[in-house]
Amino acid sequence: MSIAAYPTYESYRDSGEGWLEDVPSHWEGRKLKQLFQEKKHRANMDLNCGSISFGEVVEKDDERVPLATKASYQEVLSGEFLVNPLNLNYDLKSLRIGLSNINVVVSAGYIVLQAKTKMDKRYFNYLLHRYDVSNMKLLGSGVRQTISFNHIANSQLVAPPLPEQRAIAAFLDGKCATIDEAVRIKEAQIKLLAERRQILIQEAVTRGLNPDAPMKDSGIDWIGQIPVHWEVERFKYLFEQSRLPVRPDDGVVTSFRDGQVTLRSNRRLEGFTEAIIEGGYQGIRKGQLVLNSMDAFEGAIGVSESDGKCTPEYVICDPIEHGLSQHYFAYLLREMALARYIQVICNAVRQRAVRIRYNNLAHRFMIVPPHSEQLAIVALIENTKTRIGNAISIKEDQIAALKEYKTSLINAAVTGKIKVI
Repeated sequence: MSIAAYPTYESYRDSGEGWLEDVPSHWEGRKLKQLFQEKKHRANMDLNCGSISFGEVVEKDDERVPLATKASYQEVLSGEFLVNPLNLNYDLKSLRIGLSNINVVVSAGYIVLQAKTKMDKRYFNYLLHRYDVSNMKLLGSGVRQTISFNHIANSQLVAPPLPEQRAIAAFLDGKCATIDEAVRIKEAQIKLLAERRQILIQEAVTRGLNPDAPMKDSGIDWIGQIPVHWEVERFKYLFEQSRLPVRPDDGVVTSFRDGQVTLRSNRRLEGFTEAIIEGGYQGIRKGQLVLNSMDAFEGAIGVSESDGKCTPEYVICDPIEHGLSQHYFAYLLREMALARYIQVICNAVRQRAVRIRYNNLAHRFMIVPPHSEQLAIVALIENTKTRIGNAISIKEDQIAALKEYKTSLINAAVTGKIKVI
């Protein structure tokens, strides 16, 4: 049901507050300090530690909090509201206000609110989420944009009659539960599609395209059986390490965990630190096989789409002879990585300590289908990725639409833009 299809109230008045806009005429405008008071700090070492996460008060691991730190924590009980007022400018996405359903102790930097009047706390939980996103993140001062109770005390809220508060809360509880379940189902479908995609890729790379082909033991633990007409060769007889110089106008090429290798400017800059001194950088050319030595174990293996330069941490390889598809072997090596075999051959103590080098691969056996089959396998994989990727994109768009509808429905209900009773 679209939001426009819901009935509205008979008359409205200007709330005087931009984020609330017009509200039903009979709804009362109240300042936050008239509805809530700040709870005085109260320690309680008997309770578990907690925090707020995306609008929900949750427990966290007590063992990670030193006793001296926990002693400084304050109590927040079920039925009280918790506000994270710290570093607003560092996180503009998370919901920072939530109604606690548990008893915990939290950082003394948090604000704990107690109701001063009789209210439906579920309604005000929805309203304060709207206030958080629309107004609270604009408050505060200083480099770290931290606020106190005084910053929010005079904020204008709205208070419907108590029966309407209860009706709105019950309406939103039901609608949100339905929407959340629809999102959960679609997320599960996406997971299944992604798993199916990976299975199809793995089968194509290691078994070929003919399910009736006679098989033999490959002698490679993580692969097992392969078609009898496929060969097995050491990597060093298939690919040699590239050593190209950097040219003056070369841009930085990055190997991503999804297998794409491209100029950083072609994709994204977020999450990467530009090197001040590009010591030891090497040249890279379109079509070369690339392994990100630090992230190869997570699948950062692919074929470069661009000419440019890259960190010396990348292992760049060229085929020694014709009849080798760099794209096929990129998929094969990604399967090796996802099977966690790269970690085995690198003898890494810790996952993040993995650094795969050419020498780690040189003596390892690779399966080698005929060139025509390599190309056919790559074509099938690309088609599979496109087909399933499109199906996933459709479901992701549906999820985004559901979440946007949920947000709009909550906003409309708590500010009286629609009448739900």
